[in-house]
Order: sequence, then C-alpha cells, then structure tokens
Amino acid sequence: MLEVIDVSKSYPAPGGSLPVLRGVSLRLEAGRSLALTGESGSGKSTLLHLVAGLDSADGGAIRVGGAEVTGAGDAARARLRRETIGLVFQQFNLIPSLDVAANLAFQARLAGRHDPAWQAELVERLGLGALLSRYPEQLSGGQQQRVAIGRALGARPGLILADEPTGNLDEETSERVVALLLDCVAASGAALLMVTHETRLAALLDRHLVLRHGRAA
Repeated sequence: MLEVIDVSKSYPAPGGSLPVLRGVSLRLEAGRSLALTGESGSGKSTLLHLVAGLDSADGGAIRVGGAEVTGAGDAARARLRRETIGLVFQQFNLIPSLDVAANLAFQARLAGRHDPAWQAELVERLGLGALLSRYPEQLSGGQQQRVAIGRALGARPGLILADEPTGNLDEETSERVVALLLDCVAASGAALLMVTHETRLAALLDRHLVLRHGRAA
C-alpha cells in the first residue's frame, strides 16, 4: 500500500539548506500498521506530509496503492487524498460552518463512500453521540481531535496517516483511539502509518521505526 524509496528533503536555511530527511525507505502492506517515532526535528511530520502529497520530496520515490506521489500534479495528489488517504494531523481543520455530524461525513461524501452505519459506529466508538449538533467552536481541543479522527476514518481509506492523533487526549481515551485506528485497519484492510512520541502507544502497532537525524533506524 505504501512504498517510500530513498526519500530526501531539505529546507532553505540561513547559510544554505537544512537536510531533514536523508534517504529514508520503508514499506507498509495493506492491513498492517507502523509507528514512527523520533526526537523533535527528526523528520517524522515531514515524511507524513510528503506521503500525503502536501509537499514535494527533493529525491527518491513515494507510491501509495501503486500510484506515484512524487512527480504527480496537484490534481492527482488531491484525488489521492480524497479517495485513498485518510489524514489525521495535529491541526484539526474542521469546517466551522458545519456541525459535528456534517464534519464527520464530509470526507466520505467527497469520496462517494458515505456509509451511515459506519458513521454511527464511529460516533459510538469515539464518544461523540452528544455532540453531533454542535459546531467546532463549541468543542474542546480533545473533542475536535476525536471528530477529526472520525472524519478521516469515515471513507474507509486505504492508507491512514496519523500525526500525533492522541496529542490532545488523556491516556485512557488515547488507547481507545489507537484501538479504533487498529480496528479500522483490521476491518477494511487499510494500512496505518502513525507518528507518535509515546512508546507505549507505538508498541500497540505491528512495527516500530525510529527516525534519527533524518534517517530510519
């Protein structure tokens, strides 16, 4: 489902460029999960953004479900995010004018795969039943995070990219959310790539990869 081959990425910096990723490679099969950990600045979030097609690599290749991400145009990358990739990033990016129920259904409707029964299950699992008529501004950070997770899972994506998906949640809720992500992987055959700083949560996934100084260890 995901192939990352010798990917490199640098950013402009005073006095020259700053290398963030230095030839990272990984493979992730459908139905499997991989935790990505590392110190701040090691390139974890950068790698997720490259896989999602939100930024461009300087070198190497990235393929999602056999489709090339590197070298693809903006329209092709947007279609991949709409139809194949579920994003759970630290910025919730909920739509202010939509209530929780509509935010949850948004991604699935875009992909043409809205399933009311699956959405109802997500609502129950994420504890959102009492919040469906509220708007994002009426929610706490943790509640917004749960809505963002439900939205990403709603379309049953082939690849789930999660960047610190439990960063605003307490320990008990964090474990429930990771369990839900893993359930989705098992139920739909999706692959899960999750960035986390918590080794306790990383241990729940099938595999664990550490980034150090822009390299996979």
